[in-house]
Amino acid sequence: MASEAEIYTALTEMFRDIFQRDDMELTPTLNARDVQGWDSFKQIEIVMASEERWGIKFRTRELDSLQSVGDLVAMIGRKTA
Repeated sequence: MASEAEIYTALTEMFRDIFQRDDMELTPTLNARDVQGWDSFKQIEIVMASEERWGIKFRTRELDSLQSVGDLVAMIGRKTA
């Protein structure tokens, strides 16, 4: 089971790589409206990288419910528990 801190650390690395920004800091309320260039293609990259990193699969309904990074962290936490 991944801790919340471990998930944030790994996601921060992923986001920095995907958005090519070394200054990205993730917060629970961060969402696509807050990040320039966060479009549907970047969302797919985030989902695929998360599934690969933690060996999990997201369902479409689950993805539709995501509103923020905090939601993603909580979902990864549940799926790795």
